[in-house]
Formats: sequence, C-alpha cells, structure tokens
Amino acid sequence: MAVIITDTCINCAACIDECPVEAIVDEDDNPTGEEIYYVYPDKCVECVDHFDVPACAEACPTEDCIQWDDPVDGMPASPNRGAKGTSVIED
Repeated sequence: MAVIITDTCINCAACIDECPVEAIVDEDDNPTGEEIYYVYPDKCVECVDHFDVPACAEACPTEDCIQWDDPVDGMPASPNRGAKGTSVIED
C-alpha cells in the first residue's frame, strides 16, 4: 500500500475529489468495514507523474490523517516517501 487513511478521518471527501486514479472510496465502500475512507493499495500511485506529493494528503484538513505505508511491488513509489506510519505532509 502506498498511503493509508487513519482513524482520524472525518469523512469530509476532500481526498476523494483529488485522487487522479480514483483509488479512494468512502466509508460506505470501505472493504474493512471501518467508518473511514479507504485507499485501495493496488490502485494508489502516490500521485507519481500527477503531482509532487500525494494530492489526497494535500487536500486533507486533518493533521496526520494520511500516512505512508509499505509500497506495493510493481506500483509507482514517490522518491520523497517517508517511513511507514509517518505523515505524508510534514509540517
């Protein structure tokens, strides 16, 4: 998985609107059953070739809500990615 949305998600939909590959679904379509938005790991491209940083994290109003996770083999990975569990947007 490229990025994950943590349980601090407020379900505002800002991330969904910004994802260039439609990798994010709302809580109704979250396959884990959690009441938060979900990033499909096999679709997320970390916005490589789209934006400088993942657009979902730029749009998210909740601090540290979107974090790095392990990259998926065969999927693009940002050259500036942080360690697993760290916020995509650093202050």
